[in-house]
Amino acid sequence: MLQIMSQPNGVNGIHKEVERLHMNGSMNGSTNGTDSTTASRANQRKRLDRKQSSPMMPSFMVSAPGKVIVFGEHAVVHGKAAIAAAISLRSYLLVTSLSKSKRTVTLRFPDIDFAHSWNIDDLPWATFKTPEKKKFYYSLVTDLDEDLVAAIQPHLDNVSPDKSPEMRKVHYNAAAAFLYIFLSLGSKEFSACQYTLRSTIPIGAGLGSSASIAVCLSTALLLQLRTLSGPHPDQPAEEARIQLERINRWAFVQEMLMHGNPSGVDNTVASQGKAVVFQRTDYSKPPHVRPLWNFPELPLLLIDTRQPKSTAHEVAKVAKLKNTHPKLVGTILDAIDEITNRADKLMIEADFDSQDVECLRRVGELMTINHGLLNSLGVSHPTLERTRELVDHENIGWTKLTGAGGGGCSITLLRPDVPQEKMIELDRRLGELGYRKFETTLGGDGVGVLWPAVLKNGMDEDDVGGMEIDLERFLSAQGNEGVEKLVGVHGGTGEREGWKFWRVESP
Repeated sequence: MLQIMSQPNGVNGIHKEVERLHMNGSMNGSTNGTDSTTASRANQRKRLDRKQSSPMMPSFMVSAPGKVIVFGEHAVVHGKAAIAAAISLRSYLLVTSLSKSKRTVTLRFPDIDFAHSWNIDDLPWATFKTPEKKKFYYSLVTDLDEDLVAAIQPHLDNVSPDKSPEMRKVHYNAAAAFLYIFLSLGSKEFSACQYTLRSTIPIGAGLGSSASIAVCLSTALLLQLRTLSGPHPDQPAEEARIQLERINRWAFVQEMLMHGNPSGVDNTVASQGKAVVFQRTDYSKPPHVRPLWNFPELPLLLIDTRQPKSTAHEVAKVAKLKNTHPKLVGTILDAIDEITNRADKLMIEADFDSQDVECLRRVGELMTINHGLLNSLGVSHPTLERTRELVDHENIGWTKLTGAGGGGCSITLLRPDVPQEKMIELDRRLGELGYRKFETTLGGDGVGVLWPAVLKNGMDEDDVGGMEIDLERFLSAQGNEGVEKLVGVHGGTGEREGWKFWRVESP
């Protein structure tokens, strides 16, 4: 992105060109001694001495995916491996620069009715920039600095005071996470701007919505600071990995602000896309996260039952069961681990074809068995079982719960060429139950950038060179479909004109 942001022919180029013309005039003997020529040159010198105003950075967009756990739920809590993968439901962040006269930074998330502004000059820069506290864009931050957390507290006291305690907590955490990295990466000279976010990822459903937002914000700040190069088609794989790791590190810092002790898997998937194998055998040490760069893109049906759940409750339930029946539950957890390992090997085989029914069947059967084992641990729910029954009855695909269970979401690996009438009937039945259905893609791209925020997206403006995604259009887009149509990346269709993604192939 450095190539895009630099201005080799900008203000400095104007200065040099005027100087060249001035010198050429002198060398060609154009000094005729007249008062008009002298006055002209004096005026020219005044113009050169006048400080040039820098143009505002153009509006741009950043997008990052949500995630699902495909294999290994609950077993991963007990030291086994799990596979998590990106989905094509995404967050979209529009970054809008403000005029030089403004000195504010604004965070605006209309989907959760949140907006708050801070005066840049009033923020605790001195605390964040002391030598022992100062962080750089390449720093590895593994824990939060208590002094820095304390320094931002006074600037959070007036966040959403009129909201309910539950909603205010959500707004407070989002504001705290943003302020911490804004002050860590930025400076008091940072230009005024607004960060506006829309998301198609259901919130609180275990789909990594907060990590997706964190990745968007860290990417935006690093781009504004000109510390990222790319993404571009000819970018070397190693350079792309470094860029993604830089984004991921600062997204993890935000996740710590929001969740205390996050695993790191959500922000890793949201950064790099595709999938990861995740395992934590010692909770006193960081988890082992192995990227699956060649993970195939698979057709996925995501169903949100809207049944409230508690991850802590479900985890405690399995732990109690294991204490009561250690050998039996241990055998179930080992079986889940074996399924995860088989799926890992299967989906990265060179001849795996995501359009082939037989390849999908082999993955789907592993998903079905995994769900059965989770159900035997008591972490399914009647709403999830009803979803599975409806999908199985129509022979649409292979279904399992995803995440902690006890409600929440299920995922279905879709059979290719399912008749449209079956999908319509399933949609009707799910609607009667009050469930939400999302046709998405598993294993797609990670973080992407649209610079500037102009693209062709099938709207009227395409005929005149594309449409700018301005703040008014972004805010007025209706629902998921409206947002996806506006931004041009939607419905599992992947990359669109203008959007660029960091892509890393296996070495």
